[in-house]
Amino acid sequence: MNTRRTAAASLAGAAAATLFVALPSPPASAHGTLSNPPSRVYTCKEEGPETPKSGACKAAVAAGGTQPFYDWNEVSLLDAGGRHREIIPDGKLCSAGRAKYRGLDLPRTDWPATKVAPGPLTVTYHATAPHANSNFEFYVTREGWSPGKPLAWADLVPLESFPNQNPSTFTDWTVTLPQRSGRHLLYSIWQRVQGSAEAFYTCSDVDFGGGTSTPAPQDPEPEPQPEPPNPEPEPPQQPEPPQPQPPQSEPPQPGGTWAAGTTYRVGDEVTFDGTTYRCRQAHTTIAGWEPPVVPALWLPV
Repeated sequence: MNTRRTAAASLAGAAAATLFVALPSPPASAHGTLSNPPSRVYTCKEEGPETPKSGACKAAVAAGGTQPFYDWNEVSLLDAGGRHREIIPDGKLCSAGRAKYRGLDLPRTDWPATKVAPGPLTVTYHATAPHANSNFEFYVTREGWSPGKPLAWADLVPLESFPNQNPSTFTDWTVTLPQRSGRHLLYSIWQRVQGSAEAFYTCSDVDFGGGTSTPAPQDPEPEPQPEPPNPEPEPPQQPEPPQPQPPQSEPPQPGGTWAAGTTYRVGDEVTFDGTTYRCRQAHTTIAGWEPPVVPALWLPV
């Protein structure tokens, strides 16, 4: 009887050991983002998730909380496999379409921006888990793009591609910026090729400045003219009796149901799911920015 139990236990142990060896270990996930020019998530991480300094980072924390900026190196999609335009909708390119990072998609004109100029620019990628055989693509927004509008795929112009790269913790590449003026976005895609379909996405705000121009010639100042002689004083005019003023009408009060694609001003009130909200910041709405989701933009009344 004891011999049978010992044999059974030995057989079970051997099977368990075989099963343990057969189980595959999960692949290590790559992580990273642009550190120069710093991406939006890297900028807010550096400011401090709990005490952001810029208005844009404060709004991003209000929209999605502080956790996205502790997880700054994983704005990614595990199953991208090069299908970036297929799986990430317009307006959500900076967040990779993930609600967790929705604060990165806020269309604002006050995101901290790096001063740049047309010509060569060295960019640096900070990878906390670099992986060999990766493809990197860099884009810049088209001339005329407005930072106050959501970013769309059609807004991006290709700059450089670097296939089959073996990045280190900090990797530099040189891209050539075209002629631009004002604020723009530098967009990058890191697509892993070997062992994973994971891809990473970054949005870095840059400022080309307003440019310089030759000042227009100034007209010569007119010569002083002699003053005319003082005319005879006119008799005082009798004041006209005051005219009754029409009653002031009250301005129309904002209202209605919240709708995407609508521009709201500060103080406008809307309803959504039976709750009334008051606009805190002027903006144009997009799907996914419903009042309960973005308390930085809407305050329940």
